[in-house]
Amino acid sequence: MAYRALSEQEAVQYVKQLPDLFAAEAELTSREIGDGNLNLVFHIREEATGKSVVVKQALPYARVVGESWPLTLDRARIESEALRIQHKYVPDLVPEVYHFDEELALTVMEDVSDHVIMRKGLIAGNRYPLFAKQIGRFLAHTLFYTSDLGAHPYDKKALVGRFINPELCKITEDLVFTDPYEDAPTNSFNPLIRREVEAIWNNKPLKLEIAKLKYDFLTRAEALVHGDLHTGSIFISPTSIKVIDPEFAYYGPIGFDIGAVIANLLLNYAGQHGLQPDTGKREAYREYLLATVEDVWNEFVSQFVQLWHKQAKERSAHTEGFWQSYVQRLIRDAAGFAGCKILRRVIGLAGVADLNSIADDQTRAEAERLALAIGQALILERNGVEVSTDITDIVRTVTARYYQEAAV
Repeated sequence: MAYRALSEQEAVQYVKQLPDLFAAEAELTSREIGDGNLNLVFHIREEATGKSVVVKQALPYARVVGESWPLTLDRARIESEALRIQHKYVPDLVPEVYHFDEELALTVMEDVSDHVIMRKGLIAGNRYPLFAKQIGRFLAHTLFYTSDLGAHPYDKKALVGRFINPELCKITEDLVFTDPYEDAPTNSFNPLIRREVEAIWNNKPLKLEIAKLKYDFLTRAEALVHGDLHTGSIFISPTSIKVIDPEFAYYGPIGFDIGAVIANLLLNYAGQHGLQPDTGKREAYREYLLATVEDVWNEFVSQFVQLWHKQAKERSAHTEGFWQSYVQRLIRDAAGFAGCKILRRVIGLAGVADLNSIADDQTRAEAERLALAIGQALILERNGVEVSTDITDIVRTVTARYYQEAAV
């Protein structure tokens, strides 16, 4: 079948002809549930049994912008293959792929709508005590087993070739590491924070550190990273998570995925300024978020190091002292990448609801200024980070200073 964007009814008909999903006489309903950024997403359900699947189809352009921003359809293959690889290593944390159609750039996968999008849950002030353990396991296993540590060198190099993803990597290179730090036409920020944004554009030491981080993103093919691991790409329930949407997957620095998770927890931390008016509840929830940041890193490194000691295939990995220096570099990378992710969500294209849902412009600007201060500090101070509490100490120090200065 030649490529065309499917309608809801066509998506139903497509699914009905696949074996082992629905009976031929099944009555199916469909609704389009895409977030509007890149793809079509259909939720298809058999009302009689409650059985359902999700159909995701890539469009040949960025839906958030329109046909003026063309995009490769190969991203659908990359996403499907990444999901299958991740599911292999953590099957309970990633939706199962039932079918992939290369011509239509279409994937049929497990429906995880019994979970909620984590970003929405955090905005609502929900707590997820199992999240850090689960996302730490996802990060440790998917990154270890696709790296030179856990994969045969032939297999790893073959995977690097399969996951060459230049167009979506270019989006990250521009929107995370370049455009927000200059007066680029893609930027979209609250006019009330223009002074702070212009200060970032003129901050030469900051821009130098961001350039270093960008070069690491460009050149360090350490493992198969998800590439866009924010809280909108994680479905969550009180007992489980499902990581979705790895269409930005490519071989890159391990710290990038870890930093993305940390950044999104801290964006919600900053957003609490306008999301929770009760000071006591706000501070308690912020402490929960900071504890989660620490737990995410600690769980990741605990499981990653266990895998290293038990299953590392690379002989040099067993050199005395090597794993300690490797892990130290990872946490510094994660802190720096987290800072870039925070800054880009405030200044650049495609912000986050943790901030954008704050109705009052002035209050939102105050939360955004705090986020910018946190992001800059993580980038500039990352080389002094050795343990997870160093990251949360930076955040607490910046926050205390911010409110002290605001009170003057």
